[in-house]
Amino acid sequence: MSASKKDSHWIPLADLMTVLMVIFLFMSISYMALVQKREKQQNKIFKDYEESKIALFNELNSAFKSDFAKWNLKLDDDLSIKFTNPQVLFGIGSAEITPYFQSILTDFLPKYLNVVLQDKYKDKIAEIRIEGHTDTMPIGKTSDPYIDNMELSQGRARNVLAFLRTQECFTGMPLEERKRLQYWLTSNGLSYGRTVDSNYDLSFFSKKSIDNSKSRRVEFRIVTTSEAIINEALKNIDKQ
Repeated sequence: MSASKKDSHWIPLADLMTVLMVIFLFMSISYMALVQKREKQQNKIFKDYEESKIALFNELNSAFKSDFAKWNLKLDDDLSIKFTNPQVLFGIGSAEITPYFQSILTDFLPKYLNVVLQDKYKDKIAEIRIEGHTDTMPIGKTSDPYIDNMELSQGRARNVLAFLRTQECFTGMPLEERKRLQYWLTSNGLSYGRTVDSNYDLSFFSKKSIDNSKSRRVEFRIVTTSEAIINEALKNIDKQ
């Protein structure tokens, strides 16, 4: 075979390899750009999440700084405010709010709503959960103490929400704010699924002994929109 024929055979192959290398290069650059874009988006989500949590924590801490000891409140960095004195919340085995707890809520709720309903948090809050938690003591209503306490904790959380809806701080607010709050607010009974130890740490994780007295509590817990986005992203990762 002559040299000219060999050249005519290899030149197209060389051109093809060059084209393939260019395509691969562009694909690599595009992929790197996509990865960088996703990283920026993730960093922004985490930054928004942290900034929203810090701002809400600081404002709640400032609003109730003179009330924590008086009302036995505990503010955690997960944006939950815990009412930790079970003796003043409900009667034993009862979902009815005591008159004393009603008086506390009458003062607590306007302060709390003044913080969360600020315009700057309108797009930062995804949900406000009113949670009822019980101890591990059987009620004896059925053969399943967990379900009995679930019913009790749900009744307590629901009654706190119902009480909120009767207050002037709710009934007197503008309609749009009331709609927003109704979208955010949920009442959740968790039975004794999330008991705490003597330090108010979840006993499931701390592996310490359950403190039944401290486990009987009501919590107002804020879930931020960034937290909801992160949770959804984690679910999608698990599905992949």
